[in-house]
Amino acid sequence: MYPRISDIFIDLFGFELPFPIYSFGAMVAVAVLTAAWLTGHELDRLYEEGRLSGVQIDRGKSGKSRRRGADVVGPSALMGTITILALAAGFGGAKLFHILENLGEFAEAPARMIFSTGGFTFYGGLLVAALAIGWYLRRKGLRVPLVADAVGPGLMLAYGIGRIGCHLAGDGDWGISSDLAARPGWIPEWLWAETYPNNILNIELASPGVYPTPIYEFLMASILFGILWSLRGHPFRAGWLFSLYLLFAGFERILIEQIRVNNTFDLLGMTVTQAEVISVLMMAGGAAGLVVLSRKRAAEARVQPSTVAQSTSS
Repeated sequence: MYPRISDIFIDLFGFELPFPIYSFGAMVAVAVLTAAWLTGHELDRLYEEGRLSGVQIDRGKSGKSRRRGADVVGPSALMGTITILALAAGFGGAKLFHILENLGEFAEAPARMIFSTGGFTFYGGLLVAALAIGWYLRRKGLRVPLVADAVGPGLMLAYGIGRIGCHLAGDGDWGISSDLAARPGWIPEWLWAETYPNNILNIELASPGVYPTPIYEFLMASILFGILWSLRGHPFRAGWLFSLYLLFAGFERILIEQIRVNNTFDLLGMTVTQAEVISVLMMAGGAAGLVVLSRKRAAEARVQPSTVAQSTSS
């Protein structure tokens, strides 16, 4: 494993970079950029089709109050702000949910857990980031369900890319002890059992190792992304595609939880994980959304960019 991508330079070229590049952080950056690019592409498509309105961008100001003018451009112009908002709210929410999942450890050393470079719960970040971005979009007058449809496919792929960072770092997001006797002959051993040598937690895993669940999640997320991307031109009402994303994301995660190491707690007589509870809620919400929104959308009044530009600059 390579918890620090910079270590690859030592093995391949024999020299050390002046600063460490952590695998997880690097893959999160790749994931965010990928999701932002895909979402921006979709926002532009919806804008060109007249389904999303443009946004007003100031060309410049003279002093603090005199506006010199404004341009109306596609909503993808907001992706910079949305990305920063997603990162800030996402990391904050992910850390908060991790603390809630590990209150005992937090009570022993709160500062260590708060300021550690590890310990993030994806669903916590997703929830908090979604609330923050929804608030921002409403302020900008954009249709939240339609933007959510644009976000869904990229978000699914970004999740899978982030899991590759977990795999490279060996940050504990792995599976239970693997059973080599149950391995089908067509599956290579490295895809069935992994000991995660040199993992960032400095934990020595007994042979034959554990199921490399981050790889499984990357593969499932990639397949589900392909399905969502192929359906982005669906004829149904706004929010339908994001509902399908919620169903897919919850189903994928609840499957992987069956062979993944995680903290558990008792709920209504059942032993469950936090991720399983959230996954069930996501699946229920996604299924409900599909039922409600699986009607062909009525003819929408096409947004005319020129009209918007005139009304916002007058």
